Amino acid sequence: MARRYWNINLEEMLEAGVHFGHGTRKWNPRMAPYISAKRKGIHITNLTRTARFLSEACDLVFDAASKGKQFLIVGTKNKAADSVARAAIRAWYHYVNKKWLGGMLTNWPTTETRLHKFRDLRTEQKTGGLNRLPKKDAAMLKRQLSRLQTYLGGIKYMTRLPDIVIIVDQQEEYTALRKCITLGISTICLIDTNSDPDLADISIPANDDAIASIRLILNKLVVTICEGRSSYIRNP
Repeated sequence: MARRYWNINLEEMLEAGVHFGHGTRKWNPRMAPYISAKRKGIHITNLTRTARFLSEACDLVFDAASKGKQFLIVGTKNKAADSVARAAIRAWYHYVNKKWLGGMLTNWPTTETRLHKFRDLRTEQKTGGLNRLPKKDAAMLKRQLSRLQTYLGGIKYMTRLPDIVIIVDQQEEYTALRKCITLGISTICLIDTNSDPDLADISIPANDDAIASIRLILNKLVVTICEGRSSYIRNP
């Protein structure tokens, strides 16, 4: 995998608060190599290490996108949900930002069935089919459609398992990470000082609680994915 220059700016990361970790009492000792200092009871992440692993992640996603690979971005906590959806939509890929449903990837045939049902209901709604049903039946199907939109809306066009999953907050999305590991799906994780850096294929040490930090990391990855996809479109 070729190494490239991705214009990762340490000052920009400082301004976004990427370096702020968790309190010193809430940390994983395996994160020690990624911590540069303690300040007012919190750990400070070494941004040089952050830049290194973000660069490695950019190399990975560029190469994958240039080969037509599929991505899924996962982040369900409130501070991440909006950024996750925006990033995935911008990159024209899939996302989960509400709740990780059991079996979403490990029981893909069932998820596919739900997605077919979801798409059928959306078509019925758009064509006015639901309004031609008895009120009770229409109300029931509309509630079902609303629930499917909430939990599956971000993957409604996904037709197979993703090749790479980008995860915001390893601790919050631990189940999703474990399922990806089980399935052999490559993972990139945004990890804070309370996480295990050895679980994902690439772990990016960064503040996973600040919206600005999350947006900056996702933006770097998404811009790179778009560049890679453009290469794929030009040279399929």
